[in-house]
Amino acid sequence: MKQMRKIRVGTRGSALALTQTEMVIRMLGQRFPELETETLVIKSTGDRIQDRPLAEIGGSGLFTRELEAALLDGRIDFAVHSMKDMPAEQPAGLVFAMPPAREDGRDVLVLRPGLSCLADLPRGARIGTGSLRRSRQLALLRPDIETVGIRGNIETRMAKIRDEGLDGVILAAAGLHRGGYHHKITAYLEPETMIPAPAQGVLAVEYRAADRELGGWLNALGHEETDLAARAERAFLKACGAGCHAPVGAFCRVKDRTLELLGAYGREQGRALARGRLTGPAGQPENLGRELAEKLMARLPREADTGVLPPEIQPPEAEGKA
Repeated sequence: MKQMRKIRVGTRGSALALTQTEMVIRMLGQRFPELETETLVIKSTGDRIQDRPLAEIGGSGLFTRELEAALLDGRIDFAVHSMKDMPAEQPAGLVFAMPPAREDGRDVLVLRPGLSCLADLPRGARIGTGSLRRSRQLALLRPDIETVGIRGNIETRMAKIRDEGLDGVILAAAGLHRGGYHHKITAYLEPETMIPAPAQGVLAVEYRAADRELGGWLNALGHEETDLAARAERAFLKACGAGCHAPVGAFCRVKDRTLELLGAYGREQGRALARGRLTGPAGQPENLGRELAEKLMARLPREADTGVLPPEIQPPEAEGKA
């Protein structure tokens, strides 16, 4: 009889984080029923401080640093994160398993009653988002719209439509899908309209590189197309060399062993934003990400960012309705 191994799994304590962790544990248990798991909730800096914008309370790793510390000191064996929260660089000794299949990577609009899409928004509408990437791209589409900074979990953000008189909020489709809020989505924003955060909708399963036995089990849950897309998008993020709050977006499609990568790059200061697309072979996702980042960085003004560059990617005529 095989000996059971007990595996300690680290997660943030939000409802979405717990749901995502349970998804990975369930997949692991279906594949390897001999494994026993224990979940440990670890509070991150980003979770503890809710009354200030993320840009004010620190750099990259606000939602991941404590989990990675627990991995390195052996309190947990692997951690489940949202890949879009992960800094471009990992601490030495930690690696990602090949990720499970991606959830919908798009952004969505959740609008007040009576509105059905971006074009419906009245002039001067107020839209909530805590993301400079989203607000900068929204300014390209509708310069008249006012963006309002928001923080908190999914329920808190949606409640601000009522509590703060907003016309709507922009959220990630993946969180709403996994949290059971499909019915709250008013319209999907296609990547050509709003390029998502790099690796949005992808789960990051992080473990110690030295634990090869666990790595074998975790990698067995992987999805190749998701892995290729995430590698291209994260290579784009890393090559941009931007802070975690800079307006950087990337979205990769995989078809017939060809990658199509959309990217957006801007600086934290100023209003300029460069957007573009590039295609390349599936065997070199990191090269594709780096090449597109270099092209877009070269397009931005070297001195004062005072203007908005016209996007190279033309948005579709309308968003997809929920």
